[in-house]
Amino acid sequence: MTDREYLVLLYSFIPFGPARIKLLLSYFGSAEKTWKAERKKLIEIGLKEKTVNDFINFKDGLEPSEYFNRLKKLSINYITYKDSNYPQNLLEIDSAPPALYIKGEIVSSDINAVAIVGARKMTSYGREVTEKFAGELASYGLTIISGLARGVDTIAHKGALSVGGRTLAVVASGLDKIYPPENTALANEIIKNGAIISEYPLGYPALPTNFPTRNRIISGLAKAVLVVEGETKSGTLLTAGAAAEQGRTVFAIPGQITSPMSGAPLFLIQNGAKMAISVNDILDELNLQVKVDREAIEGVLPSGKDEERLIEILSNEPLHLDEIARISSQPVNEISARLTIMELKGMVRNLGGGVYKKV
Repeated sequence: MTDREYLVLLYSFIPFGPARIKLLLSYFGSAEKTWKAERKKLIEIGLKEKTVNDFINFKDGLEPSEYFNRLKKLSINYITYKDSNYPQNLLEIDSAPPALYIKGEIVSSDINAVAIVGARKMTSYGREVTEKFAGELASYGLTIISGLARGVDTIAHKGALSVGGRTLAVVASGLDKIYPPENTALANEIIKNGAIISEYPLGYPALPTNFPTRNRIISGLAKAVLVVEGETKSGTLLTAGAAAEQGRTVFAIPGQITSPMSGAPLFLIQNGAKMAISVNDILDELNLQVKVDREAIEGVLPSGKDEERLIEILSNEPLHLDEIARISSQPVNEISARLTIMELKGMVRNLGGGVYKKV
């Protein structure tokens, strides 16, 4: 076995977190030597006897070749923080997972990513703005990161996919146990144009304690975190807190002051988060000038009947986005994302205030 494989096995023993793994590797010199270390030596260097006993039992109950064969059969890959293709953004944080399981593909362009998080029980407003921001950011070539949870996470992933964009989902269980189960079909769609990611080994359940730990990876993979909705006391603030500690920019979308779901965003804005009312707020703050030529855009979203129909609608006079959606009988978020692409192609022009005209 390679040292990479030994590192994956080491990190599959849950009590060995990122900090402990790094200390062990520093002392023993390699993952293989750490894995093969004698019980007496592990206790001598300061590990608790119970932890050492649990580790020995874990090793005795694991057949490495069988484990890696299972990964292969499930089309699950793995990378370690020593690999050149480990996500650069994530490598920057102190608690970067020594190993990650991946189903799908992480690509170099995923370095330009924005995490979108929020309430599981979102409002209709939360759904609308999540679709808008996820779709438009993805249209500009940014990767959308979220956690595959119910509510805002789900809509963020779907919003990116709806415009042919990339999205990464960080889950709080082994990749053979997608949670929540009703998002299994969505996970399969994400794999086609992104990846499902986890630091947890096969068979590990989505325990409540996993989610706060998982949140540091969501923010760590991104350049910035956008908070849509959430109550004042919610897991959403944990992700925002992790982002701030990691030096990431935190954005929040303001909501109605009378809505409990506006608690988290308004609290964040009051305490220094950037207010976002359009994707330009995010692009400008991060200085992300996404350079997309017409050929590249065409590869992501080819021209078709939808664009022909929108050009026909705008052929006589400029129209507001809502009016275009009404005439075309399509959802506003889909029209908005399509018009963004058409603007980059030079087909239409945004006159401001949601009004578009044919070029």
